[in-house]
Amino acid sequence: MTAARASATFEELRTHLSRTTSLSPSEADRVIAEVLAYFDEDVPGFVRRRHAELQARGVRNDDAFERIAAELRTRPFSPPELSVRQLRRIVYT
Repeated sequence: MTAARASATFEELRTHLSRTTSLSPSEADRVIAEVLAYFDEDVPGFVRRRHAELQARGVRNDDAFERIAAELRTRPFSPPELSVRQLRRIVYT
């Protein structure tokens, strides 16, 4: 997709969201940016973010890494199968 086409598509999406929801154009822009960031997150970024979130909720590391490994299978990217050791390396390096 060209930059011009992407810009036109996002403008159409902003207009559609503003028209069909109670979102203002600036709120629609924030929602679009959040959705794009969600789908743009790579495996290491996801692992670090989820580990921090789970740690903040008091989840033990062993449980956190098992949960992260399971969650990776449901994400919109195709992650490689990572061992708990590989997950730890992503977080601590």
